[in-house]
Amino acid sequence: MNEYLKPDPWSIIEEGFDKERVKSSESIFSHGNGHMGQRANFEESYSGETFQGSYIAGVYYPDKTRVGWWKNGYPEYFAKVLNAPNWIGIDVSVNGENLDLNTCKKVVDFRRELNMKEGWYGRSFKATLPNDATIQVNIIRFLSLDMDEVGAIRYEIIPTDADVEIKFHPYLDSGITNEDTNWDDKFWETTEITSKENQAFIESHTLKTNFQVCTFMESLLFLDGKKLEKKPSEEKKELRVLHEYVLPVKKGETLALHKFGGYTVSRNHKASELVDAARTSLKKVVDLGFESLLGQQKKAWAKIWEMADITIAGDIKAQQGIRFNIFQLNQTYLGKDSRLNIGPKGFTGEKYGGSTYWDTEAYCIPFYMATKNQKVARNLLQYRFNHLEKAIENAQKLGFKNGAALYPMVTMNGEESHNEWEITFEEIHRNGAIVFAIFNYYRYTGDYSYIPEMGLEVLIGIARFWYQRANFSEPKDKYVILGVTGPNEYENNVNNNWYTNYIAKWCIHYTLQQLTKVKDGSQDDYRRVVGKTRLTDEETAKWQKVADAMYLPYSEEHQVYLQQDGFLDKELITVENLPKAQRPINQKWSWDRILRSPYIKQADVLQGFYFFEDHFTTEELEKHFDFYEPFTVHESSLSPCVHSIQAAKLGKMQQAYKFYLRTSRLDLDDYNKEVEEGLHITSMAGTWMSIVEGFGGMRIVEDKLSFIPRIPEQWKSYSFKINFRNRIVKVTVQKEKTEFSLDGKDEMSIRVNGKKVVLTPDKVVEV
Repeated sequence: MNEYLKPDPWSIIEEGFDKERVKSSESIFSHGNGHMGQRANFEESYSGETFQGSYIAGVYYPDKTRVGWWKNGYPEYFAKVLNAPNWIGIDVSVNGENLDLNTCKKVVDFRRELNMKEGWYGRSFKATLPNDATIQVNIIRFLSLDMDEVGAIRYEIIPTDADVEIKFHPYLDSGITNEDTNWDDKFWETTEITSKENQAFIESHTLKTNFQVCTFMESLLFLDGKKLEKKPSEEKKELRVLHEYVLPVKKGETLALHKFGGYTVSRNHKASELVDAARTSLKKVVDLGFESLLGQQKKAWAKIWEMADITIAGDIKAQQGIRFNIFQLNQTYLGKDSRLNIGPKGFTGEKYGGSTYWDTEAYCIPFYMATKNQKVARNLLQYRFNHLEKAIENAQKLGFKNGAALYPMVTMNGEESHNEWEITFEEIHRNGAIVFAIFNYYRYTGDYSYIPEMGLEVLIGIARFWYQRANFSEPKDKYVILGVTGPNEYENNVNNNWYTNYIAKWCIHYTLQQLTKVKDGSQDDYRRVVGKTRLTDEETAKWQKVADAMYLPYSEEHQVYLQQDGFLDKELITVENLPKAQRPINQKWSWDRILRSPYIKQADVLQGFYFFEDHFTTEELEKHFDFYEPFTVHESSLSPCVHSIQAAKLGKMQQAYKFYLRTSRLDLDDYNKEVEEGLHITSMAGTWMSIVEGFGGMRIVEDKLSFIPRIPEQWKSYSFKINFRNRIVKVTVQKEKTEFSLDGKDEMSIRVNGKKVVLTPDKVVEV
C-alpha cells in the first residue's frame, strides 16, 4: 500500500521526490472541471517514466476491435478516450541547462499538494541542475470551474545561489499518442498552427469521429510581481508551436510565467469559430488575471463543498478519504450536459475507454441526486433515453427483435464498444441497473414525469429483451437465463446467475406496473408510447408469465440463494486460507484458475440484496452476507462499498469500518496495485453511499427519508447533507445523539430508528 501520502483533512500531500512514484502520483493528483481534465504531469520536460494524459469530455476515437478471431455480434470498435493535444507544457532552461527532475544533481524539499477545498494543484521544489545552477520552483495549476474551457498555471522560479539566465518555453503540442491503443493508429490530424505575440493556437480534429478542437495558450511574464511587456520569439513545427522568453534574473528575484490554456471544441461551438471562441476566453481570463481567476475557483469549490461535504471528527485518514472521493466525482461530472456521462477513470487515465458503464446507474446517481439536484440525475437518465435506438440496434446485432433493447456494457454514443465476449455478450445485468435507476430516481425525487415522457419506452425495450433472453426449462418447469456473467466477473458463461435472473424478473414486473400507472394517469403519453412501440396486451401477458416463473437457484442445505447453478460444486476454500502472496489473484493466477475457484470479485447475490433490500428480511441478509463475504476478494472497486453498507445494517461495525476505509482509500493507498493507470471514479460514489446509507442508515421508506444512524468507534462524530426533494437536511451523528436540521420553507417529517420526527426549518432536533 502507498505510505507516502500525508494524512490531511483537506489536501493530498506528497513530500520528497521519488522517481518510482511519479506515475502513481500523476493519477492521484489528477484534476478536472467536467469539461476537461489532466493527469498531474510535470509542466517542464521529464525524461523519466511518465504517463502523459490530457482529456476532453465527450471526445473519443473508435479504435478498431482487436481479437484473435471474430465472432458474430462483436462491436467493430472500442471507444477510446483520447489523449488530447498538450497545452500545459513549459520547458525551462537555466544558464542553457534544461530543467529535468530525472537528471538533476539534487532535488530537495519536493512537495506537491492537491488542495481539495479550493480546487488547485501545487508543486514546489529546490533543484540543482547538472551545471550546478540552483533554483527554487513554485507552481500552481487549476482548471476553472466557472470558465470550463480554460486552465491556468503560475510557474515561478527563484535563483537561490547566483544570478542566472532563464528561458521559458511555453508550448502547445498535438503530436501526442495514447497509452491505450489497439493498432497504434494515428488518432489526431493537425490542420493549422497559428501564433501571434503571446498567443498560439493549434487546430486539429480526430480521425473517424471528426471532433474539431482548438488547443490554445497565452503567456504573461512577471518579475517580482511586476508585469513585463515582453513579446516572445516563436518556433513552429509540424505538430508543435513554442514561444521563447529569455530573461536575466538576479539571485533572490522571482520570475513568474502565467500561462492560460485549454480547449474549444466543435461539440460546443461552430467548427469555423473555434479560434475566435478561444480568443474570447483568453481575453476574459487575461483581463481577470491569475489571482482573480483563482479566487473565483475557490468560491466555486466552496459552493460545491457547502452541499457535498462530509465531515468526520477523530479519524483524519477517513476524513481525507471521503473528501478525495467527493472531490474527484465533482471534477469528473457536474451535471451540466446530458450528452456526457461518468467514465470509470474520469479524466485520470485511459483504461476502460473512459466510457459509460452500468456504474453510473448503480452507484453514481444516488450521489448526484443527494448532493446536487434532481435535474443532474435526470440528465443522466435522459442520456440513456437518448441512446435507446442504439440499444435496440445493439440487441438486433445479437439476434433480438421487436424493439428489444440491450444497453451497451461500454459506450460513448450508445453503441456497444466493449469487445471481451464474456462481458459484451454475457454481462447483460447492466440492463437491470438502468431500470433500477429509473425506479430509484422516482423513489428519491418524487418526480414521476420522466417515466411517461421518456422512461416508459426504455422500460418496454428492456422488458422485451428479458422476455426474449429467457427460455423455458422443462426439467425445472421454470424460465431460465443461460450463458451469462454477473457483476462477479470471476465467473463467466454461467447458467442462472441469481442476480441476473432476479433483476430480470423484477424489471418485467416493474415495467408492467408502470404501464398501468401511466395508462391511468397520463393517457396521452400512454397512447403515444404504445403506438410507437406497438405494444399489445398479448405481449405483456407473455412477459408476465416469464417473470412469474423465473428460476432462482437456491441451496436448501445452506439456506441461501446461489450465485449460479453449480456454485456448490466448487472447492469452497475461504479467502482467509488464501496466501497473501497469491493476491490480487487477477495479477497472480491464470484466468482458468480464477474461473474454477470460488472467489468473488464483487458480490452478485449481495448486490441484489443491496438493490432490493426491502424484499428480504434482515435475517436473510445476514445469512447471505456470512456465507458469501468469506469468499470475496474485493478485487473490484465496486465491492467494498456494498459490503460496508450491509455490514453496518447488520451491526458488524468493525467490518463496516474496514470496508469503508478500503473503498475510501482504494486509490490513495493503492490497494489493487494499479493506481498508476488512473483512479476508480465511479466506485467513489459508493464511498459516499457507505457513509450516508451505511453508517447513516439513510433509506426512503413510505415516501419519506428514514435514518438508522450508527457510528464507528474510531469516530467522534460525522455529518452530511441530503437534498431531498429540494429541501436540505443536515445530519450530524455523535456517539450519544444524532442532530437533524432543515433548510427549507416548510417543515417535513422523517423517520429515525423507525419513529416519526418532525423537522422545522432552522431548528436543530436531537434524537
